Amino acid sequence: MKLPKIDWKKTNGLVPAIVQDAATLQVLMLGYMNAEALKKTLRTKKVTFFSRTKNRLWTKGESSGHFLKVVSVEVDCDNDTLLVKANPVGPTCHRGTVSCFGDGALVGGVGFLGHLEQFLDERIKGGDTSSYTVRLAKEGVGRVAQKVGEEGLETALAAVAGKDKDFAGEAADLLYHLIVLLRVKKLKLADAIAVLEKRHAPKK
Repeated sequence: MKLPKIDWKKTNGLVPAIVQDAATLQVLMLGYMNAEALKKTLRTKKVTFFSRTKNRLWTKGESSGHFLKVVSVEVDCDNDTLLVKANPVGPTCHRGTVSCFGDGALVGGVGFLGHLEQFLDERIKGGDTSSYTVRLAKEGVGRVAQKVGEEGLETALAAVAGKDKDFAGEAADLLYHLIVLLRVKKLKLADAIAVLEKRHAPKK
């Protein structure tokens, strides 16, 4: 991972670093990094800040175990703010919430699919057979794949039937079952997204 070009003089040696969940795109927290903290973050792949209160480097999770595992680090157009995408291990906030900005609202838009994937993963791991998701996953790849096929057909039929509300509902069912199938196959949405990103990457 390359070291971003930062205008340290402009920021008096500290830059704000916004941490975003790599899967859901939810903003998790804001901290500050100096050059040493940024280098350690890139080297260890764990988000490390410079604590202004402790006056030292501080790796998020060093006492709680709730680390933020780095996926990418980008700098803004003015070279004075960082955007860190990471996979959180446990809650980010010391209050036990996913985000330091509170969990009053779910992540919206496309990011909700990442949240849904995490929710379904936890549901399956929980093993409560009163859950349709758990029962379906236990039936294995063949059965889940069959459901994806059925939902795909129903989505296509709803699309040509002309009722947008019904089509949207069937599309939602298809997405849900596809996420379950990915989980049963030990894959994630990120694996499919990576293929799309590669296909649409600028040609060199």
